[in-house]
Amino acid sequence: MIDIHSHILYGVDDGADTLFETLEMAEIACENGTRVIAVTPHCNLSDDKRNFWNEGLKDRFLEVKDAVKKAGLPLQLLPGQEIFGKGEIVKHLKTGELITLNGSRYPLIEFPFNERSENVFKKLQAVIAEGFVPVVAHPERYGFVSENFDSLLKLKKMGCLLQVNTGSIDGVFGHTAKNMAIKMLNHHTVDVVASDAHSPFMRSPNLGDAHEYLCENYSTEFAERLLLKNPRAILENKTI
Repeated sequence: MIDIHSHILYGVDDGADTLFETLEMAEIACENGTRVIAVTPHCNLSDDKRNFWNEGLKDRFLEVKDAVKKAGLPLQLLPGQEIFGKGEIVKHLKTGELITLNGSRYPLIEFPFNERSENVFKKLQAVIAEGFVPVVAHPERYGFVSENFDSLLKLKKMGCLLQVNTGSIDGVFGHTAKNMAIKMLNHHTVDVVASDAHSPFMRSPNLGDAHEYLCENYSTEFAERLLLKNPRAILENKTI
């Protein structure tokens, strides 16, 4: 399986705190069938938490990638960011301060949970106008989505891809997020399921349970599409 949303890079956000935790997360991912992870630290949050892509982040990524290799884990790490949907996203994507998933045309973008729908549409339309294809992170957790399911259909019509968290399916984020995640799966509006992993303990990088759930409640083909085929297409910059 392939995980396109993970806070496995230690010491840069609210994800893994230490290299030891990073390696624990990598081991959990491997044990449960994940073979590729896009490293997506939070970025563009505020002036003191921009976390723009720079030599420091690049060096940390290469350090972790080397540590995973030395640990003998069959896991490929690829660069990315979880971009907070504020400010001049397009400008910073063009300068390279914000990066897409593995250099593709697909940026992973999140929004405040209470953001107004019109602000989300406006921001994403500006990104799309520049030739990018936004992957909207965990839309099942947004207030405007729970208020109006048709907003998801509008995002799809605009050309966005929708990524649901495994934790939402499991009920980690409450009944509202779980019900919306299931509704999205039932209506086939989900393009990718990812871990959004933050630690080896809570919100771990285990995709195995989600794979089992999707196989049992939908089909093996559906599980493979959301956990392997579509994520691979994104990271290889192919069309879904």
